[in-house]
Amino acid sequence: MEIINKYFPDLTEEQKQQFAALYDLYTDWNSKINVISRKDIVNLYEHHVLHSLSIAKVIRFRPGTDIMDLGTGGGFPGIPLAIMFPDSHFHLVDSIGKKVKVATEVAEAIGLKNVTTRHCRAEEEEQTFDFIVSRAVMPLADLMKVVRKNIKKEQKNSFPNGIFCLKGGELDREIQPFRHKAEIIDLSTYFKEEYFETKKVVYVTVN
Repeated sequence: MEIINKYFPDLTEEQKQQFAALYDLYTDWNSKINVISRKDIVNLYEHHVLHSLSIAKVIRFRPGTDIMDLGTGGGFPGIPLAIMFPDSHFHLVDSIGKKVKVATEVAEAIGLKNVTTRHCRAEEEEQTFDFIVSRAVMPLADLMKVVRKNIKKEQKNSFPNGIFCLKGGELDREIQPFRHKAEIIDLSTYFKEEYFETKKVVYVTVN
């Protein structure tokens, strides 16, 4: 938890308790359903929770914002972001039912009222949202094709509606088709740990 407090010192007591509860919850669920690499569970806060929260360094979602986390797995980045932005709504979607179950159970266990979950493929989800968040679930071009239908036209945030993706490594070729609409933010700007040296948030506006 120290690493979360270090980079987000203004959390409420409730938020601190919710973040603190994640370790035991994910450790327990991970022993039954492999949602995080067994070796990596010890790095839960740095590699998963803080990585998810990097989106909160780029944008502060305004109250009432609707966000879909596509390919959420066990709830990343959706659950950490839902803790951070209790006045926004997060819809967590994954095609693997047992992973959705973990995300659902974790959200309920820590009392998140702003999370819904759905077991389906991206193509089946027809609701609309202000933003899509995702953690390296598919190449950007494929993601854009699938979620364009899900993004609202009217906007309420400082960023135009679009996609925030957590990505790593060399991205020039992947973002080439979106170079006039895409922005790449290096996470090493915000976080000093070695893990973040090659990690990025890619923002693409859709409308």
